[in-house]
Formats: sequence, C-alpha cells, structure tokens
Amino acid sequence: MIGQYVLDLQEIDESQGPAVGGKGAHLGALSRIDGIRVPGGFCVTTDAFRRVMAEAPSIDERLDRLSRLNPDDREAIRTLSAQIRRTIEETAVPGDLAAAITRALAGFGEQAAYAVRSSATAEDLPAASFAGQQDTYLNVVGPTAVLRHISRCWASLFTERAVTYRQRSGIDHRTVHMAVVVQRMVFPYAAGVLFTADPVTGNRKVATVDAGFGLGEALVSGLVNPDVFKVRDGEVVARTIAAKRCAVHALPSGGTRKVVIDARRREQPALTDAQVVRLVQFGRRIEAHFGRPQDIEWCLADDGFHLVQSRPITTLFPVPESGDQENHVYVSVGHQQMMTDPMKPLGLSMWQLTAMVPMHEAGGRLFVDATRRLASPVSRAGLLDVMGRGDPLVRDALETLLDRDGFVPSLPDTGTGPGGPPAGGASAVIDTDRAVVTELVERSQASLAALERGIRTKTGPALFDFLLEAFEEHKRVLSDPLSMQVIMAGMEATWWLNDNLHEWLGEKNAADTLTLSAPGNVTSEMGLALLDVADVIRRQPEVVGFLQGVEDEGFMDELEELPGGAEARDALEAYLDRYGMRCVGEIDITRPRWRERPTTLVPMILDNVRNFEPGAAERRFEQGRQKAEKKERDVLSCLRALPDGDRKADETKRMIDRVRTFIGYREYPKYGIISRCFVYKQALLEEAERLVRAGVLPEKEDIFFLTFDELRDLVRSHRADDRLIQQRKDAFRSYHALTPPRVLTSDGEAVNGAYRRDDVPAGALVGLPVSAGTVEGRARVVLDMAEADLEAGDILVTAFTDPSWSPLFVGIEGLVTEVGGLMTHGAVIAREYGLPTVVGVERATRLIRDGQRIRVHGTHGYVEILA
Repeated sequence: MIGQYVLDLQEIDESQGPAVGGKGAHLGALSRIDGIRVPGGFCVTTDAFRRVMAEAPSIDERLDRLSRLNPDDREAIRTLSAQIRRTIEETAVPGDLAAAITRALAGFGEQAAYAVRSSATAEDLPAASFAGQQDTYLNVVGPTAVLRHISRCWASLFTERAVTYRQRSGIDHRTVHMAVVVQRMVFPYAAGVLFTADPVTGNRKVATVDAGFGLGEALVSGLVNPDVFKVRDGEVVARTIAAKRCAVHALPSGGTRKVVIDARRREQPALTDAQVVRLVQFGRRIEAHFGRPQDIEWCLADDGFHLVQSRPITTLFPVPESGDQENHVYVSVGHQQMMTDPMKPLGLSMWQLTAMVPMHEAGGRLFVDATRRLASPVSRAGLLDVMGRGDPLVRDALETLLDRDGFVPSLPDTGTGPGGPPAGGASAVIDTDRAVVTELVERSQASLAALERGIRTKTGPALFDFLLEAFEEHKRVLSDPLSMQVIMAGMEATWWLNDNLHEWLGEKNAADTLTLSAPGNVTSEMGLALLDVADVIRRQPEVVGFLQGVEDEGFMDELEELPGGAEARDALEAYLDRYGMRCVGEIDITRPRWRERPTTLVPMILDNVRNFEPGAAERRFEQGRQKAEKKERDVLSCLRALPDGDRKADETKRMIDRVRTFIGYREYPKYGIISRCFVYKQALLEEAERLVRAGVLPEKEDIFFLTFDELRDLVRSHRADDRLIQQRKDAFRSYHALTPPRVLTSDGEAVNGAYRRDDVPAGALVGLPVSAGTVEGRARVVLDMAEADLEAGDILVTAFTDPSWSPLFVGIEGLVTEVGGLMTHGAVIAREYGLPTVVGVERATRLIRDGQRIRVHGTHGYVEILA
C-alpha cells in the first residue's frame, strides 16, 4: 500500500468495496482466483476522492441543490451536474496524492499504456448494476495524462445519467464515492462480454459470449454487432456471426481510433468454438467464486484470455431453492392473485403458512412447483385445462416446456399423484340453491368471530401458538369441500354457457352479459357501496371542501367539527367496518389497509362525488340486472327457434339460474381470507409495539422484514438481528426492479408464453378477452391507485387489479391490464359491471401512453391504439 490513497489490485479483496468501489473490489477478487488472468494495476481509493471533494469549491451547496431536484427535471439535472463535473475536473490533484499515484505507475512502467476506469461504491453491487454510468478511458499514456483521466473519472460520478439513476433509486449522492482503477492496457486481437447465464431467458445453464475484433469499445458503443455464441454443457449450441465492418484499435501515442476491417475478415468469427468453450470455463470458475451469475468483460491477446471486469447480472429473476438437482417447473402465484409486486418476508411466510399447497419464494414472490402435476398425464390434463381457461399464456408456457424432450419427467398414471388432486376437482353436483351460499357465508363469519374472540387475550409466545392453530382453521375454511363445489359450479356454468351459446348461436362470451349484477358478489358490492358513501358526502359542501385538502390519516376525527361531518364520518366508518381490511396488494399482510390508511379512499370518494348523480349505485345494479334479464330472454327465444330448441333452451335456462346463484360467491373466500389476515396483523402489530417499548426494535414495521418463525423467536429472545433486517430491506427494494415470470424453471429460464393468434389487426395489442363489448376512449395509465385521476368515459390501463381496485371500476368505461385471467378478481368484477376488458396484455402500461385514444375489444381480446 502506498499511503492511504493507492492499493495494488493484488492487495484488494471483496470486503474493501467502501475503499475501492464495486469494480475495484471485484477486480481484486478476480485477480486472486487461480488460473484467472487480470491485467496488473492499482486502485486510487475513495479516500482520494473525498480529499479532492473537500477541496473543490462550492461542492456542498451544489450537492444540496442536486438532492432537491425532481428526477424528471432533466434540464435542471443536466445543468447542475455539468457544473459539478467541471468543478471536480478543474480542482488540482493535491501534491502528495499525485506523487503516490506516480510512484504506483513507476512500478508498472511509467510510460506504459493504461486503462483508467471508474469504480463507484454503489457500482456492481449484487442488487443493482450501474454498468456504464461512469467513465472508462483506454490507452492512456504518461503520468500527466493518467492524473487528468483520474479526475475525469471522479467527475463522472455526476454524469446526468448517473445522477438521475441515483435520484430514482433513492440513493443519496453523498453516500456514493468514487475510486479509480488503473490497469496495464491489453492490446487484444478480440474482445467482448461473457454472460454466465442467458441474459434474455435467464437460463443459468446457457452461457452467452458476445465477441468482436479489437478493443471491446466497438461493441459497448454499438459501432458493430457482435458475434454471439451460446454454450451449454461445454458445447457451442448456437452461433450468429455478424458482419463486423470496423473495430477500435489503440494508437501508439495514446488514445484509440476506429479502423475499417478488411472485407475478407468481416464475416470470420472473432473466436473459434474451442476458444469460446475455454472462455466459458473461465466464466464458470468466476461464477462459482462469486456465487451468482456474472457479466464478464474479456480480452484475447497473443498470450491468451485476460479478464478485465466481472459484475453480477442483476436483471435475472432468482430461482426458488429446491434442495435437489432435479428439473422443476414453477408457476407464479402472483399472476393468479393479481399481485405481482414483491412481498415483504412476513407477508410471504404467512401466505405460505396458510396456503393449501407448498409455495416457494424467489425475488419476493411466491411460486407453486407444478412439476409432479405435469409429470402425470391425468393431473397434467386437468392442470392445463384450468390454466388455459384462466390464463392462456401460462398454459402456453407450460406446453412449451412439455414439448422439450426430458425436461418434465413422465410419471405413471396414478390419478392425483403427490401434487394433490387434479386441478378443477371437487366438482360433485350440488343443487342450484341460494341457501348453500348463505350457509357458507355464515360459516365463514362464525369462524372469523371465533378468531376475534380468541385472539384478544393472547400476547407473547402464547399469541404465536394461538396463531399456528388459527392457521389450521384458516386452511380448513379455505378447503371446505362445499365452498369448492360452489366455486366450481359457478365457473363450470360460465364455461358451459360460453361454449354452448357460441356453438349454437355464434355468440362469444355470452355469459358476460348474463352475469351482470349477479347477487352476493362482495367485491362488486364494495365498489357500489363507495358510491353510497359519496351520496352522503355530496350533500355536505363543507365536508367535500375539507376532504379535498386531506393529507393526515386522522382526518375522520376532524369531520365531527364540520356541518354534516358526523353523518359523513358514520358513513365512512360503516364502509371501513365492512371493507377496511382491504388494500392494494392485499395478499401481503404488511401492506397498509384502508382502515390503517383511510386517506387512500378519499380521491375515489371525491371522484364519485364529481362524476355521479345521487342514487348511482342502486341504478347501476338495477340496470345490470335488467340487461341480464333481457339477454336471457333473447338467448332463450333464439334457442327455441333452433332444431331441438326446447331442450337447448331448458338446459340453458338451468345453467343461467345456476351461474347467477353461484358466481357471486367466487369473491367471498378471498374476502374471508383477507378479513382473517387483518386480525392476525393487528395482533402482531400490538406485539411489535411492545417490542419497540422494550427497546428491542426501533420501529414496529421492522417486523415486516422477518418471517413468522423469526418473529416468534424474537418475541421469545428479545434479541433482534439489526443487520438481517437491513439486508431484508435492501433486498426488498431491489426486488421492485425484477419482473416475475408466469412460469419459471429450475434452470432460471423465464417462460411467459405467447397467444399464437392470427385473427387480430396489424399493430393491435393482443390479450385475453374476459368481459365482452367494445369501447373507445381516453387511456388513463395508472400504476398507483392512489394517484388515479379518472373522468367519465376513461379506460383504465394498469399492471394488475386486485379486489381493492374495484371502487375505481364504477367510474370507467373499459379496462386493460398486463396480468390476469378469465376468473381472476378484476375479470369477475369487470363482467359484473359490464366493462369491456382485455387482460394479459404484455407491457400495456409502456406501449399505451397516458391520454392516448384506444379501442378495447373485450369480446375478441385485443386493444387498438388510435391516436
């Protein structure tokens, strides 16, 4: 070590990230791996950066201004970041620091050529790759030039791109420091990038090599398309050889230049297959050392491969742990539950403890292992049938994997197999009797009341023992055979109507109209009930004015002081008593409920006050009921005119009665589950408050980052692992950047399926039709329900809608989502409200711009962008 400012790469390991940055720490670790060649060099530490920043004039004041800027204010960020860079570059390197760097250069050859590369402390971390956001300079010759380029690297911490990324990621500019790596230059024949997992599919067993002639700069800057090689099990399994018209070469005096490649060489591969395989072997060794897939920069010179960088591939979705080396196929739970956001550890573990099948966590999401169900022909057929009706993309993804020889093992037909009963089972015939539904609701309410009574006196370890018993009751209620029979009866009647009326009358999705305003749907009733709340508030102008400025969660106590405020408060309280356990992403117990954060409801109430006349809820329900009755009369009349029409009409009438009796219950089990979960949550938060009072935890919400079992141990021991909680918080933040796949393999391959349709107009966005009709209107792209600003006639475009979104449905004309299936909650409520709806539209929130006019074809399953 030379002073506190310079470290030789051979002295550096992964623990020194704060001193040498992510790139420096990785290079130091790389240089220690047996058989891996890393160009010699040293690192100018973050102490040097801090020293220069302390001497740079006006930096503190400019950083304060920078931190206050909006990430979307690009012009202000561009101007201020340029000022900061200029200030840093113009600040002289202190004499003792310059001397330390010059002495280090002398050890490698003062007039040799060097690569000078930035290494930020927030760069190349496991959870976030900052690749390309700071600068790299190649073929820098002489101490003066090296010092000048080190200053430029320091300044590159404040490029517009890097500043914007930190602003959006919530990273404080003052917490990130810049080290600089200085390495002997390699003059390569070829260079490129090796990904030890396929960066597109995520497959961990397939490595990808990008290669070009000369320095890697030609590939990084996009000057040429690379040769691309895919390697699996030590063999090149695919290759694409590009026409490489130019390359970047080093100049003898320093710097680089673009050169034209001789026409005879352009389409020659930059590497032989043997070299590609050898390179991947190095990559596997590096991957094993770091314990995760790597993005590796390499050079090939006369004396072999040199590795000049390795960073984690942060875009890969994690693979659930299986504990074996067998192939596994995992199906996303979030896509079935219409909640693909990451969940916190307490939410994940409690959903796992109360689920009817084992669930596996990865990337903050839950997955079900479907391998055994797919392996048995009988259970496979049932699973594919239900998946296909719910979400064709899941079925297509599963069939894609089944078409691969040997990936899914074949098991003998033993009926159900270890994976449980065939999907869609439990469909024993029950009478079409509304009393059956009433009985089920009463059973659920009685179980909930018993839970509330029993939990009141429980604290400490006794609370957790009680909850484990409550989870068994939770699963008993959830698996009630009668409940499953009613749900399946409603779904099967829907399918029967759609299939047969399409065959007999040529009508698509006729059940959508026949189920309008079906009785007993607790989720659609929730949306209509908020219209009734708006009716109460609309009569009180002072209450309306007060709500327009509400920000504090205690606003309901202040209502009492306003004329008409007591009546408004009573209406809100009654609504929260029935629906206050709900919220966006409600399957995660840690999400704030409406009862905990009632301000969430205020914008929706004010929209209802503005957009609707009094009595809208009753009118809408009655209009839906009348439309369904008219549709029934029309369908039966048409059927009776057909050959064998009386029989067809009689069967159809029985199915219409059946679907209207049972389909509303489809939403009740979820309502019961979420009601129970809110009781669990309130008890756990009271326990958390006791831990805070005892000084065990700084904040009660810290329990959300522990699993149920970890929290139980904490309550017994009163010893918190602060580092674990912080690691979980950091991981949770990183999971937001990941997109969960519908289907994931144990190889890490994300399989999302395709619709494979040729019956849609060119340019249309394809999805799944779940609620019939066609509507044209203004698209409102809403990613956060709290920020929804909807007007009459708008079409809501969003990622997913769980039951908590249904109050918004009363004020829109159509719905488009990225996630969903035929029987998911959003689809059920859309049909009930008569909203033309297409779900499962990939990247809808990015392809459709807010304010564009679109046409939603809810019958045929596609969306046209009109303007």
